[in-house]
Amino acid sequence: MNINLTLIGQTIMFAMFVLFCMKFVWPPLVEAMAARKKAIEDGLKAAELGKEEHALAQKNAEDLIESTKTQAAEIIANADKQANGMIDKAKGTASEEADKIKAHAKSELDQEVVKARNELKNQVSTLVMQGVNSVLEKEVDAKAHKDMLSKLSKSL
Repeated sequence: MNINLTLIGQTIMFAMFVLFCMKFVWPPLVEAMAARKKAIEDGLKAAELGKEEHALAQKNAEDLIESTKTQAAEIIANADKQANGMIDKAKGTASEEADKIKAHAKSELDQEVVKARNELKNQVSTLVMQGVNSVLEKEVDAKAHKDMLSKLSKSL
């Protein structure tokens, strides 16, 4: 065996192996690497888009929280105003009710005073009649007595 012949045979076999690999093995490997590269690029683009969407969602959430806080503060302020208005209205109503009760009590008191005066006048007139009866030891006519009392009460 000649070393040159072996070397030429091995070179031919190597060339055929390279051609075979270039024709059948290399294209699927290149395709797989290209697909993998595209998948990685798409993944990176999706990750960037996700980061942007996350940042936008974060900003929107912060804006929503801020607007909600503002609305809550407005609602609380309105509730305080309504509560104060209701308290003032209740105070006014209570004051009016107290005035009505005072006026009613005063009118009842005035009526009681008038009633007591009338009773005292009747009692005084009865005592006067008894005193007059004792002094005169005779009874005065009741009708004449009433007429005399009504004249006296009109003059007072």
